[in-house]
Amino acid sequence: MDEADRELVRAQEDAQQPLSPLNRGRVPHRASNEVERVISASSVSTASTDGAMRRIPTQRDLERHPTELSRINTARSQHSATVGRSLRSRASRKPLPNFGAGKPFPPPLPNQEEYVVEFDGPDDPYHAQNWSLKKKLLTAAMLGYTTMTSAFASSIFSAATTFVAQEFNVSPEVGILGVSLFVVGFATGPTFWAPLSELKGRRLPVVVSMFGFSVFSIACATAKDLQTLLICRFFAGFCGACPLAVVAAIFSDMFNNATRGIAITIFSMAVFTGPLLAPFVGGFIATSYLGWRWTMYIVSIMGWLAFALDLVFLSETYPPVILIEKAAELRRRTKNWGIHAKQEEIEVDFRELIQKNFTRPMRLLFGEPIVTLLSIYMAFIYGLLYLFLTAYPLVFQGVHHFNPGQSGLAFFGMIIGQLIAGTVVLIMQPAYQRKLAANNGVPVPEWRLPVVIAGGVSFTGGIFWFGWSGYRADVHWIVPAASGILSGFGLMAIFLQALNYLVDAYLMFAASAIAGNTFLRSLCGAGFPLFATYMFNGLGIEWASTLLGCVAAILVPIPVIFYLYGHKIRAKSKFAPTHAGNTLGGAAASTSSNDTTVERDDAVDHAAASNVPKSNVETEKA
Repeated sequence: MDEADRELVRAQEDAQQPLSPLNRGRVPHRASNEVERVISASSVSTASTDGAMRRIPTQRDLERHPTELSRINTARSQHSATVGRSLRSRASRKPLPNFGAGKPFPPPLPNQEEYVVEFDGPDDPYHAQNWSLKKKLLTAAMLGYTTMTSAFASSIFSAATTFVAQEFNVSPEVGILGVSLFVVGFATGPTFWAPLSELKGRRLPVVVSMFGFSVFSIACATAKDLQTLLICRFFAGFCGACPLAVVAAIFSDMFNNATRGIAITIFSMAVFTGPLLAPFVGGFIATSYLGWRWTMYIVSIMGWLAFALDLVFLSETYPPVILIEKAAELRRRTKNWGIHAKQEEIEVDFRELIQKNFTRPMRLLFGEPIVTLLSIYMAFIYGLLYLFLTAYPLVFQGVHHFNPGQSGLAFFGMIIGQLIAGTVVLIMQPAYQRKLAANNGVPVPEWRLPVVIAGGVSFTGGIFWFGWSGYRADVHWIVPAASGILSGFGLMAIFLQALNYLVDAYLMFAASAIAGNTFLRSLCGAGFPLFATYMFNGLGIEWASTLLGCVAAILVPIPVIFYLYGHKIRAKSKFAPTHAGNTLGGAAASTSSNDTTVERDDAVDHAAASNVPKSNVETEKA
């Protein structure tokens, strides 16, 4: 049977345990990956019964120890995708080698669990969620700058493409490859950095990637030929993808369910405003005496600053690796070599690595209607984000005769729209939490979609506004620039809530769903700028925008369909858990799934429990 099913069975058994006076203060010993994420004021366990996937609210658990239950949810999420976590010992046909030096085999060791280090209660200062607010905010600001640097680098090159094409005697489209290959690096980088962050912690990938990002940015600035420039742009994007993939996980480590949504929203605003802040900076630099190479020098300087800050001030936040460091200190100071953390028992399995980081995301991307259609929608929107890097200069330089720096300032309309969308999502959080509490802590994925629908309408209107106000010089430049408010609002609203919808709908498979989504939209982000010039010059600004606006309008019904019928589509899914509480009507019937055959498996994975602080009651009983 599938590993997820075994975890679901164990979750059901724990959820159905009677709450006796003897165990009222204790937290059930649960496996690590029962659910992917539950944004809730209460804990929710996932179970599989009679071939159907259900989630059982466990509100009483929170009455026992809300802090500890929140930590357990976080640990489940962290371990569910850890490569090698579910690896079992394989039988070997080779004869057992001799112990060596004529020694007999030693007697068996004592109980291994007695040597596994754990957190010392819910308030253990080693745990990142117990850091001071000042440290959390400084860490978040530092990582926000790191992420913005990476996103900034993706688009600053767009202001230099014309000058690059002139210097190396190539067409403008070849020059745009510097942007496209960087975004291709964004698409491929997470397949390496994400599993590394689950095995070696968050700090190592961030520090190493920013070092590589800075080195390759310098290589771009000093490139003597076009092929060196393009290759180094790809690897700069590959390294720059790490903050986009890992920083959100760091926020998950630091912030609990009540504040994590706010932190992720602010993080997403930094990710999407970064590419729009770069064009005007790059435009002024490229047209000055500094030349286009200084667009890369500036990025490298920003990268080295981020690298220095992360190297000196970034502390490890991943609980399993924090316990590894704790175990290492205890071994060194007590001379007891048996002390270790559960994460140190994990072995990397190449087959599992491929399955979790490529095979399963592709299965969801091409086999799940929700993931497929939402990914197509988001890929189109993301592609237009980078297409605008070419379209805006055609309007503001070609029609209104701005210089590249002034043309880049027109993107501030989109930045304002994105900030408005992020603010709206934050304002709606209290209402969402109230609905969640009224539904016993069980999230209904379709609650996320009204904002996506509004964003789709806004984005479509912004495209039409931009095209039909930007092709004439007698229309003031502020009119097409203001269209970015609608476009920016739509872009941010669609992305924030559509990603949340995927997480709520797919729970323990959400990481794979988002990985497939990221792969497709990054490819569109890389490809759209390559045909933008031909399309706008061939059709004209107004008709090219009309074509794009019509496509956007055709895609608007996708979230509407999921809002009305999403619960029925999820009921037929092989991966999305369904139950009576997570539908708008509240009475969706659970259906059987090909991947939910249930077997009894008494093997216990203690990884999550060892990474969650034990309650004082449990410690005393032990």
